[in-house]
Amino acid sequence: MSNEALPAPAAPRLRRPTWRDPRFVVGVVLVAVAVALGSWVVSGADRTVPVYAASGTLTPGEPVDESRLRTVDVNLGVETDRYLRADAGLPDGQVAVRVVGDGELVAVTAIGAAESVDVRSVAVPIGSGLSERIREGAVVDLWFVPTATQGAQEAAEPEPLVAGVVVEQVDATEGGLVVADRGTLHVLVGAEDLAAVLSALGADGQVAVVPVAGA
Repeated sequence: MSNEALPAPAAPRLRRPTWRDPRFVVGVVLVAVAVALGSWVVSGADRTVPVYAASGTLTPGEPVDESRLRTVDVNLGVETDRYLRADAGLPDGQVAVRVVGDGELVAVTAIGAAESVDVRSVAVPIGSGLSERIREGAVVDLWFVPTATQGAQEAAEPEPLVAGVVVEQVDATEGGLVVADRGTLHVLVGAEDLAAVLSALGADGQVAVVPVAGA
């Protein structure tokens, strides 16, 4: 047996990738797609659209026109169609169907036809100071407080009239807008509760306004 060393195997030579190598082509395509996608995301993040925001509180049934709105540029991303676009024009004859706060973006679902809002504005005299929480757009409950009968052993209990009505307007006779000793509060009452509220306003007593906690 020969003691001569066996010849060392030749090391394989690495081939330089070429355009004919499918792995090289796939890699180039993936890099190009990643770069294009990154550019699209960055450009989309900087893109804004003009939408309408409420210029003052909008209450149900109130006409929505240019005088009650202002235009703001915002970045909405995929929610572009959720809000009222200022560059698409304002639909005619639309009213607010829910409360839209001052400065709030106007959602498409926040406006509609006047026939879809079944409320009536009722003026409630203010007999005492109002809470600072009672302002336009606030949600309140109405209670009837009967006048105490002279000689009666027990005072009549207050009775609930209607719950969850929206304040449309506050008219105060003093300097403060929402705190006054006298004035008038306009609330939006549903047609089904209108008779009860009007009867209470004409009865011997007063209608008390109670703000709803958290509303």
